[in-house]
Amino acid sequence: MSDSTPVLAARGLRKTYGSGAERLTILDGCDLEVARGELLAVVGPSGVGKSTLLHILGGLDRPDAGQVLLEGRNLAALSHDQRADIRNRSIGFVFQFHHLMPDFTAEENVMMPLLVGRLSPGEARIRARKVLDELGLGRRGRHTPTQLSGGERQRVAIGRALVHEPTVLLADEPTGNLDPRTAGTVFSALEEAQKNRKLAVILVTHARELADRCDRIAALVAGGRFGREGSGQGAAGGMTF
Repeated sequence: MSDSTPVLAARGLRKTYGSGAERLTILDGCDLEVARGELLAVVGPSGVGKSTLLHILGGLDRPDAGQVLLEGRNLAALSHDQRADIRNRSIGFVFQFHHLMPDFTAEENVMMPLLVGRLSPGEARIRARKVLDELGLGRRGRHTPTQLSGGERQRVAIGRALVHEPTVLLADEPTGNLDPRTAGTVFSALEEAQKNRKLAVILVTHARELADRCDRIAALVAGGRFGREGSGQGAAGGMTF
């Protein structure tokens, strides 16, 4: 059960690229919110602006207009350094490609955000091991990415996103490169971590079966706005993926 108060909210987001006759509108007046403990799926056809939306929600990019409110703070109004600080403390990211450092072990990859945040190596290792245990990878911590399966690598990436205990997790097609069975396993690990930590999660996905398992589904349509919304458990029927 989620807290009904939005932990992350977008108000009137607008984003365009290019200029003159070649100006392309990606988002045009987008409104979206997610509550603490809620798992929200964002769906829509390729190229409609789902990744752009996630980048703006996570403070990686700025909108041309509108606001992104994270626990009441408008990210778009903050400086580059202020946004970076909030990302490091309050937002976790998981992408389609795991982006693990190949020469480091799973444990060391998960530790990295904490070390960047100047936590002591000893404490960072303790917390990384705890997260890997939570994700069913306790015995794989000393393995490098090449020694892990695709699903294991993606779970390590989830661990890296969770280790600094964010308020919000943004996941952009985290199972897009996996077969359906492995994708289901990775999603289950993400879902369990989300429930245990009462995280707000926004998941961009093309997988109808995964969107159906989320608490709510929001469909981004051509023109840069959200269309039909619904709950999980079959609500994705009729939506464009």
